Amino acid sequence: MKTLKLITAIAITAILGFTSCQSEESIQTGTNPNANSSTSPTASNFERAAMNDGSEDDFLDGSACTELLFPLSATINGKNITILSKLDFSAALNILGEFNDDNDTVAFNFPINVRLSNYTEVTVNSQSELDALKSECESAEAQGRDAISCIDFKFPITMLTYNVSLEQTGSVVIQSEKQLYTFMSGLNSDVLFTANYPISATLSNGTEIQINSDAELQDSISDCVQFEDEKDEAADAALEVEAILSGAKFTVDSYIVAGVNTANDYVNYTIEFTNDLKLIAKDIVNSTTGEIEGTYTVSSETEVFLNTTFASNTAVSALGNDWVVNTYSSTLVSLKSKTDASVTLTFKKI
Repeated sequence: MKTLKLITAIAITAILGFTSCQSEESIQTGTNPNANSSTSPTASNFERAAMNDGSEDDFLDGSACTELLFPLSATINGKNITILSKLDFSAALNILGEFNDDNDTVAFNFPINVRLSNYTEVTVNSQSELDALKSECESAEAQGRDAISCIDFKFPITMLTYNVSLEQTGSVVIQSEKQLYTFMSGLNSDVLFTANYPISATLSNGTEIQINSDAELQDSISDCVQFEDEKDEAADAALEVEAILSGAKFTVDSYIVAGVNTANDYVNYTIEFTNDLKLIAKDIVNSTTGEIEGTYTVSSETEVFLNTTFASNTAVSALGNDWVVNTYSSTLVSLKSKTDASVTLTFKKI
């Protein structure tokens, strides 16, 4: 689902920063029966897509409605860390990802400064204040006022303005998301607008598009929002798969290559997925055989992936692959090769 950003109750009563973009030369005469009001779906689409994106630090504050401002310090899983820039996010992620079956905790050393979805910067003095902002964020989502972050416009964008008689009164050249948000959120009821199409944009799946009308804008947003929803569903499923695997032992229930089931090749082995992302293959029949170690990771896009790796030239090397998770339950995880759908593997929990 799309990233959430907070729409606060602060009213913006004037459009700031645009007077230098408007001149006598930019004003064109004419009428436009398709001009949009401040309450139109097009106005909402542009405004929500232009909100400040606070999603990059969600693993710390749990809310895309707040962008953490630097410097700040926090205690993460009992370890103190100072974050001076986004470059320090990797250190925080390493602490959080050390084990996949623990309860991660992030305790900020308040006060901290955050930037809200409307670009306002505020000081947060306690966890309760931060929780209140998160609650407002969840309310915005429930009411359909959450941000649309799956589309990035390419600037400049020109907005043509009209009066209620549909006569053009001017034009505004917008150079950034913040200016676009300010323009849309500051529109008066007696001002209408239309975008001077075409507009170029990039979707969250990397596709670059050209938008030629309000209808195409709506279609593009609907498509990319659906893509984001699928990504969120897959991310939730990935967490479930990782929880099933972590700290558990499995046997190879089936391993099919080109229609041939070779599970008997692994009948003597158990495969343990440890909570620190390691694999341990153990021969339960021949105790003199040493353990074979490997690694695993669970990830997702619009599907759930499991990567397994064992050292080459071992009895279980063939089980190492980039897998797509087909189905899963509390006792079975069924996989197919990412590159060859004829190769499938099913792990059964002991």
